[in-house]
Amino acid sequence: MTKVQSGMDVADYLGESGKLAWQVDDLAPGTQTRPVRSVGIIGAGTMGGGIAMNFATAGIPVTIVETKQEALDRGFEVMRGNYQRSADKGRFPQDEVEARMGRMTPTLKMEDLADCDLVIEAVFEDMGIKREVFTKLDAICKDGAILATNSSGLDIDEIAGVTKRPEDVIGLHFFSPANVMKLLEVVRADHTADDVVATSMEVAKKINKVAVMAGVCPGFVGNRILRARQVQANKLLYKGVMPWDIDAAINEFGFKMGPYQMSDLAGLDIGWSKGAKTANPIRDALCEMDRRGQKTGAGYYDYDEARNRKPSEVTETVIRDVTGAEPSTMSKEEITESLIYPMINEAVKILEDNKAQRPSDIDVIWINGYGWPQDKGGPMYYGDMVGPKAVLARMEKLGAEDPDFAPAETLKKLAAEGGSFVDLDLGGLKTAGTEKRKAG
Repeated sequence: MTKVQSGMDVADYLGESGKLAWQVDDLAPGTQTRPVRSVGIIGAGTMGGGIAMNFATAGIPVTIVETKQEALDRGFEVMRGNYQRSADKGRFPQDEVEARMGRMTPTLKMEDLADCDLVIEAVFEDMGIKREVFTKLDAICKDGAILATNSSGLDIDEIAGVTKRPEDVIGLHFFSPANVMKLLEVVRADHTADDVVATSMEVAKKINKVAVMAGVCPGFVGNRILRARQVQANKLLYKGVMPWDIDAAINEFGFKMGPYQMSDLAGLDIGWSKGAKTANPIRDALCEMDRRGQKTGAGYYDYDEARNRKPSEVTETVIRDVTGAEPSTMSKEEITESLIYPMINEAVKILEDNKAQRPSDIDVIWINGYGWPQDKGGPMYYGDMVGPKAVLARMEKLGAEDPDFAPAETLKKLAAEGGSFVDLDLGGLKTAGTEKRKAG
């Protein structure tokens, strides 16, 4: 398996990692790509519209499907506004606005996707809805069309299973806003054909994305690691640490936004409805108070008219009432280790599960999709900066509190025997179809 060697300075490492991420190790020799002359997008919302803009910008015609005319009109208005603001800033000539908009065709009929070479579903993150969409696409789309889901972490094998052509199904996980963010997780399901993978990587280059291969597991690579950080952040609230103290530590580490700054920006009510009792009672209580983030002027933080934030006494009271925790004196260093080291540990588990091709791919994902500070190279590179023994010591403490955070076996081995996170070679990304593809 090709990989980046340890010992590089961070700039050289990131440069080599970015180049290597394009290489898919497990493709049959001589794999050809499929032509992608037209693209269909299902959904004209924030994600669907942003995805569509990538293709229109690259000169590829796009057909965009919505269920209601109002949604189509709203989506096209947003896309036009985005293009117009870019033109006004001099990023491209004014006549490009109409040229790019002219490459996009709105429709309320999914049947209009029948001749598209690639169709990307960007609907609500709900398995039932996605299964329904792919059942329809299977009946409508032409033979050889690539059927892609923009899911951020659902089981793509299950989605592919509702079709008679699972070999044509793949995950193309764009990051929001999709017309701006560079990362594209290309998620290979068990039966995804080699030429579908190769075509997806080629398309990513055409639309100016940084593509990284991932395997099917909850959250894929990026969000699976993000979840580990978020779970630990929520655990710290129950130890009396306040959201702004957690965010301050993460900001000092180098992230522009900490977990609770991100939550307030995205909206606390994502996945929540009035009266709901979720696994996060602090979030539930804040939402019931209509503290749903920046959009309501209050979330974990309080905001003024200019959306400047400040710590909230209301939130502090809610946290104390829910958790019963006494105020914490935890240091920034301990807060940082409690959030960052579980990310390294989860990344190692992803490699153990063969859901990423190589350690450096994980770093490319976190640098380009999640704002990991460049001077720290990504979770794997940073793991080598602090050393496996330090990571193991923290994970042993966290694992004693919650078995889900037990140290990865490979982490234990690195700490005991020496070695580097970025040099790990645990077999690469494998799927159930690997041996079949090699044989065929």
